Amino acid sequence: MVDGMRKAANKIKQAKTIAIACHINPDGDCIGSLLSLGLGLKKLGKTVYMLSSDPIPKKYLVLPGADKILKTVPRAKLDLGITVDCSTKELLGTSYKELQKADYIAEMDHHAVRGTFGDLEVIDLKASAVGEIIYRLLIMLKVEITKDIAENILTSIVVETNSFRLPNVRAYTFFVCEQMLKTGVNFYHLTEAVYWTSTKSTAVLSGLCLARCKFAKKGKLVWSNIKGHDFDRVSGTEDDVDAVADEMRAIKDVTVAVLFREKRNGDLRVSLRSKGNINVAILAERWGGGGHADVAGCVIPNKKGNVDKMLEQAKALIK
Repeated sequence: MVDGMRKAANKIKQAKTIAIACHINPDGDCIGSLLSLGLGLKKLGKTVYMLSSDPIPKKYLVLPGADKILKTVPRAKLDLGITVDCSTKELLGTSYKELQKADYIAEMDHHAVRGTFGDLEVIDLKASAVGEIIYRLLIMLKVEITKDIAENILTSIVVETNSFRLPNVRAYTFFVCEQMLKTGVNFYHLTEAVYWTSTKSTAVLSGLCLARCKFAKKGKLVWSNIKGHDFDRVSGTEDDVDAVADEMRAIKDVTVAVLFREKRNGDLRVSLRSKGNINVAILAERWGGGGHADVAGCVIPNKKGNVDKMLEQAKALIK
């Protein structure tokens, strides 16, 4: 990983125009990584375009630099493209086409299940969040970590570790957080804004999901769903139930949790969670998605046969 990071740093130094892209359905890890890297490279005098194929969830719009995120690059040619938190090119959505304007593409990621699509990989499977990788890269580039950069790196780590509750937390995670806090970031204000604050629609929709929970395999598998008309009833969005899959996983005896969300186009967005040694990323990958062993997701056509098939495959993961 160190050798790959050195090569990436050299490519960044040589480049004048750089595009950085995150994955579809962006979460706190990829948004925090996108923004911290983008702000850092701008300090080096680079022309930087930060890309997201999908809209940024409302709670992350308060982050420094979020108002500068684009959907397309307003130029025909780029020197360098960088992806953050993307395990496959498909997860980039429309941003992949934008990155193809670049002469060279570097991947910054921490997923174990992945498909290489760039010219260079900077992968740290032990990193709790991609924000850790971005921090190391910026230090290598001798970029001053400002308060704005620190706020985004902290967001990446806090969200991806589920507020330091997941097994991906390591000693280095707390070291990075310590360095970020030294910049003067108001940690309480940040976590309240991007992690702990809820809304009425979130409370109602989360309650519906939990009330609809069904169980199998002696309580080891739990699944639920939220439908389009549920969102309409409370003027809610998909983001309002982001935390529900984690709440389902927290239920005693549950080892696999599956949440189906009906998207505006009728497809189902599936969130997968697991405990122990059960790898739900393998299941997500079968359906064109990806993720980590314990946190993964995909989008599937909204057909009863597909739902039943996915649940049978989830049951098969439980021994």
